[in-house]
Amino acid sequence: MRISTTSCLCPFLVCLCFIQRCGGASHHVPTKVPSKNQTKLANGETEVHHRPKRGWIWNQFFVLEEHMGPDAQYVGKLHSNSDKGDGSVRYILSGEGAGTIFIIDEVTGDIHATKSLDRERKTHYVLHAQALDRNTEEALEPKSEFIIKVQDINDNAPKFPDGPFVAMVPEMSEVGIIRTALANMDREAREHYTVVIQAKDMAGQVGGLSGSTTINITLTDVNDNPPKFPQNYQLYVPESAQVGKPVGKIKANDEDLGINADIRYSIINSEGANMFSISTDRDTREGIISLKKPLNFERKKTYTLNIEGVNTHVDPRFSYLGAFKDTATLKITVGDVDEAPVFSMDYYIMDVYENSPSGTEVGAVTARDPDSRNSHVSGVIYTTQPLDREDMPWHNITVMASEVNPSLLSHVPVTVQVLDVNDNPPEIATEEEVIVCESSRPGQVIQTVTAVDKDDFANGQRFSFALPSQLPVNPNFTLKDNEDSTASIIARRRRFNHLTQELYELPIVVWDSGEPLLSGTSTLTLRVCPCQRHGRIRMCQGEAFLSSAGLSTGALIAILLCIVILLIVVLFITLRRSKKEPLIISEEDIRENVVTYDDEGGGEEDTEAFDIIALRNPAAAEELKFRRDIRPEARKHCGPPCSHRSPSVELDEVDVHEFIKQRLVEADMDTSVPPYDSLQTYAYEGQGSPTGSISPVDSPGTHSEQDFNYLDDWGPQFQKLAELYGDPESDVTT
Repeated sequence: MRISTTSCLCPFLVCLCFIQRCGGASHHVPTKVPSKNQTKLANGETEVHHRPKRGWIWNQFFVLEEHMGPDAQYVGKLHSNSDKGDGSVRYILSGEGAGTIFIIDEVTGDIHATKSLDRERKTHYVLHAQALDRNTEEALEPKSEFIIKVQDINDNAPKFPDGPFVAMVPEMSEVGIIRTALANMDREAREHYTVVIQAKDMAGQVGGLSGSTTINITLTDVNDNPPKFPQNYQLYVPESAQVGKPVGKIKANDEDLGINADIRYSIINSEGANMFSISTDRDTREGIISLKKPLNFERKKTYTLNIEGVNTHVDPRFSYLGAFKDTATLKITVGDVDEAPVFSMDYYIMDVYENSPSGTEVGAVTARDPDSRNSHVSGVIYTTQPLDREDMPWHNITVMASEVNPSLLSHVPVTVQVLDVNDNPPEIATEEEVIVCESSRPGQVIQTVTAVDKDDFANGQRFSFALPSQLPVNPNFTLKDNEDSTASIIARRRRFNHLTQELYELPIVVWDSGEPLLSGTSTLTLRVCPCQRHGRIRMCQGEAFLSSAGLSTGALIAILLCIVILLIVVLFITLRRSKKEPLIISEEDIRENVVTYDDEGGGEEDTEAFDIIALRNPAAAEELKFRRDIRPEARKHCGPPCSHRSPSVELDEVDVHEFIKQRLVEADMDTSVPPYDSLQTYAYEGQGSPTGSISPVDSPGTHSEQDFNYLDDWGPQFQKLAELYGDPESDVTT
């Protein structure tokens, strides 16, 4: 089989087509002749040894891309050694593009490409060739595979796949890959540039193709321009402008961008800095001018401000260009405005004495019109009624001043202090009940009292105390002025008994040291009760019991109610039982000295059975004549011949009616009895033994010199024993 081509494309393709030859010569594959693999048999036939036939081995063909001729492009030729040229061999082509792109002449085996091929789309095609006997359709050669490669030509120009490009280069930059063509390129003069780049293949030789792209270059900013004020400024500000509020704006221009154009403003002269302040607006880069102090047209009509603008971010590379700052002058004209009156002070403090009559002058306020000179106006404040410092020591009022135009008003606060005069008498300060222990001794301090005064400290906070001089000497208590604004209540008698008298009243006079001198009388109530000592605190025995038991007032009331209900029930049961007893009792039932009778008047028969002496007891009656709140005088003792006799007259012959009447009067006049009706019982026990009493109280003889006063501290259980063994002389009432 023979493969041949018409021409050679270029010298470097020879290595690829090892069977191809230039100058139109064709290569012939070896013909199909008996080889060493065949053995001739005796019958004249040959034995075929199975070895590949070198005449039907295919390599590859080449075809140029982009063929534009009118005829189909010749690719190559298939040839079998069995082909004698008589047309008995038929060639068949199959595979990629067979019959559409590549066609074969069945008789000659010539292969042609009917379409223009593009190597960039498909570089090669794989096909299969067969040689058949045209008459028998038997395969003369085994089916063979070969490749048709598409040969490349320079038909694609260079391309930039990612174009156009964008680049950013800082202005004033040094060389880079893309070099600047001009020195000191200035962004402020021109910011954007467009560069076209061309690429050529074949090293730029003739016949090569080229492609181009665009690069957009932007110069980024650096701080190479200082701020500049375009001019000097003038500003009008009315004198009514509010302090702290903006009154105007000023701006310096900077050709740079971003932080390179940030500016800090400041007022550099003292005249302007004292009255105005300036700050920077971050968005607009303007200087905002605000008022620091109130303006006054009548005092100053113009102000001059020297304002400086400085870049906050300076690039040291461009320090040679000079200072990155600039200054400007701002002239402010103050406008005249009709203003409200102005008080001479921001607030006033005045004072006036309490109890001053209505119409008393307190003080004056002064206001002026700031728009004119010599326009001072005063307002006088008077009282409309007497003031009481103890009720309200301070008064806050507001004074208003206005011009003819009622909308122009001014207000000023005025504080009036009410001064104190000594118009309140002092009083005894007692918040707790004064307790008098039953075991109190003469000279013992019952309680120390103090005084209070509603007046100011300067008017009488030094107090003096005394008992009322117009009253008789108090036999129970006396008062001692401690000369330190306190006084002590002192007992004058020995022992008190709450059953005899529980409450005492003690009037006390107290003076202050004010001008004028004032005094007041306070009456204290003293309560007598058995005491228990808890350290230095004295408590009534009943209170101490309740306190230790932890009983509340509600619990105590509940207990008392239960006791009352129980008593009522017992009384009811007793009454019912008494009704069951017989009304008539035998006359022989004499119960001691009590005679009972059941009639409404027995006449003389009653008097015979009733002993009238039982209604009186002369000794007991005489003892009741003495005051129950004062112990009697010390008993006088005499020798054995003397017998103890009552100092009262003998009452043996006193009429019973007169005796009872006398006791009734004594009961009505006695202030120590409870404020309700009580049962008075009288009994006659006789005149006693003529030999006298054997009680140690009335026994003659010398008393022991031993001091039994310590028995007072042993508690109420030893109270009776303390009375028996106490010093008789201490019982004398002073």
